[in-house]
Amino acid sequence: MVQKQYINGAWVDSHARGTYEHRNPARLGEVTGVWPQGDDEDASRAMNAAAAAFAGWRSLTAVRRADQMQKVLRLMDERREELARIITLENGKTLKDSRAEVQSTCREMEFQIGEGLRVGGETKPTAQPGVFAYETRVPLGVISVIAPWNFPLNVPGRKMTPALMAGNTVVFKPASLTPGVGKALVDLFHEAGIPPGVVNMVVGPGSTVGAAFTGSPLVKAVSFTGSTEVGRGIHRVASSAMIRTQLEMGGKNAIVVLADADIEAAVESAATAAYACAGQWCTCTSRAVVEKPVLEEFTERLMDRVKQMKTGDGSDESTDMGPLCGTEQLATVSEYLRVGSQEGARLVTGGERLGGKPYDEGCFIPPTIFTKVTPRMRIAQEEIFGPVLSVMEAADYDEAVRIANDVPFGLSSSVYTRDLSRAMSFIEQIDVGLVHVNMLTAYKEPGFTFGGVKDSGFGIPEAGSSGIEFFSEHKVAYIRYREE
Repeated sequence: MVQKQYINGAWVDSHARGTYEHRNPARLGEVTGVWPQGDDEDASRAMNAAAAAFAGWRSLTAVRRADQMQKVLRLMDERREELARIITLENGKTLKDSRAEVQSTCREMEFQIGEGLRVGGETKPTAQPGVFAYETRVPLGVISVIAPWNFPLNVPGRKMTPALMAGNTVVFKPASLTPGVGKALVDLFHEAGIPPGVVNMVVGPGSTVGAAFTGSPLVKAVSFTGSTEVGRGIHRVASSAMIRTQLEMGGKNAIVVLADADIEAAVESAATAAYACAGQWCTCTSRAVVEKPVLEEFTERLMDRVKQMKTGDGSDESTDMGPLCGTEQLATVSEYLRVGSQEGARLVTGGERLGGKPYDEGCFIPPTIFTKVTPRMRIAQEEIFGPVLSVMEAADYDEAVRIANDVPFGLSSSVYTRDLSRAMSFIEQIDVGLVHVNMLTAYKEPGFTFGGVKDSGFGIPEAGSSGIEFFSEHKVAYIRYREE
């Protein structure tokens, strides 16, 4: 049975005839669903429905919109385990990671609902007597949300909640690798009684649905999470139509380990952040830049820690790391493994697809470590998006910072040190949007903004206090209440 598109408050047949099968990345023989290859007509119907619903939704008070969103949140809370299992089925990540994603989604949505209730105006003295003036924020209209497969619940929840709380309506394209998670999220909105047209979902390729959601005059803003290459393409199209963009893109995140660091803590941090979701988080640690005096100790401890990790089906509670999310990702990571060895890096653990039962049924590559990695190697510069950690030597603190900064990306970083002066200097000197001291590169909280610099991000960052800012416009009112 072919799944449907969600348009104007109902699940409807796709206009497109083409379909595709989604398969469990841990067991490729298992078809999890058959989905439409949505087309321009599907996208057009969704955008028209969102445009028609905009006036009614924006006319509701923020409190009424919050009531609707709280119903969605209550349903999500009731179905935590069901949602986590769908994430693991489609994405492959461990149930532990999937449950953490559901928890994070609940917290971020709760925060953004509160932000929507806190959006107010600002008054200032005027030059004219008898004139009162204030500034407020108003919604934009139809918002396009294009979500990734690595956080298929958390990211659309983080984007859609402030968009809706600001009074906008939404057209949503889930990643083709995780359409079932997108459907599960939209089902919550439907069951919560969201008015028809306020939320719409179309499954389909980026070349058709994504392009339509990016360049249509009906769309007023695009919030995208994905690769830098795709993000650049979206911005080119959207900017030509004067559509604002919010782009959360790639990363090549470094953990810098100084000679005075707590090595055990640094090793645990590197291993956790490098291999969570098989290295497929944009905030994963992909480079460990280590001062020479502790390089050998760090590497030996890291190898011991990684060899204890169990790779397997994410639905197995004993699994530490699941499969890559599909055959294309498997091919990409496998090519980088070949490139790394060809460039002269030393492969010390992992490095090839796991075979034999049950591994030959899925997209499994074990946690992998390269040493002897130099800054200009491709594996040190390009986003691999897989369970591959490059260990790099630095002569001293200054060289460590130079190496950490010497990539096109600037999303996240971490430094491990007991020296407060070095820690504060690192915060000042590192070119990223998120910096951590003695913490995971992947750590974030709902109350703070999330976004990178350089090729990692563009536009107003999402989440935190700026979450709702991107989805609203300034308006100033002047009122003469007395003639002088």
